[in-house]
Amino acid sequence: MSNGDVFLGEIIGTAILILFGAGVVAAVVLNYSKAKDAGWVVIAFGWGFGVLAGAYTAAPLSGGHLNPAVTLGIAIDTGDWDQVHIYIAGQMVGAVLGAVLCWLTYFAQFQANAEEDKAQPTLGIFSTAPAIRNPVANLVTEIIATVGLVLPILAFGLTEGLGTSGTAILIVAFLVVGIGLSLGGPTGYAINPARDLGPRITHALLPIPNKGTSDWGYAWIPVVGPLIGGALSGLIFNAAF
Repeated sequence: MSNGDVFLGEIIGTAILILFGAGVVAAVVLNYSKAKDAGWVVIAFGWGFGVLAGAYTAAPLSGGHLNPAVTLGIAIDTGDWDQVHIYIAGQMVGAVLGAVLCWLTYFAQFQANAEEDKAQPTLGIFSTAPAIRNPVANLVTEIIATVGLVLPILAFGLTEGLGTSGTAILIVAFLVVGIGLSLGGPTGYAINPARDLGPRITHALLPIPNKGTSDWGYAWIPVVGPLIGGALSGLIFNAAF
């Protein structure tokens, strides 16, 4: 895969991922949305379908990593680091673009939210935040949840039929739903540095009325935790398989 194909594929795929993922959160939490208060299960499936759509779209161009933790785990497993920076650059650009598209889609609802007597902060639509703020516990949660994502992805590659048929991407999408349902409660399961940092930057820059803080004090955890989890996954996979 050429550098140009990888960069473009990761931009498109990650933008679709964030559009679906941030979009489902916006649908559930913003006032005057038809999906208002639909709940956590809907959010988990929305993110899973975002992975499904984004990865299938990007796969012919880049393989559809959509996640620096996945890219890092694969690089540690294979020893091939040549295009890691291209993958991560595309993922970050795509994450910012997807967040902007989500904002445009729900523009009227963002405006209506700001006009309420008690406007809700909007950062949770774009990025994660812990239910209980404990940096060590939050970091450990993100590491464990990311291992729960990246290690199975590496293992799926051992089954040749999954890759040939394209079924692996479908299984990964359901894996993300499962992580959200099982491990998402403590931190909101970033499990992807680009997924959290790109939209957080977008939130900070967009002219969202009464948007509240972008919580930069927490922002390092959903970046560092998934990167550690991705690296551990590559090391564990090399040692065990």
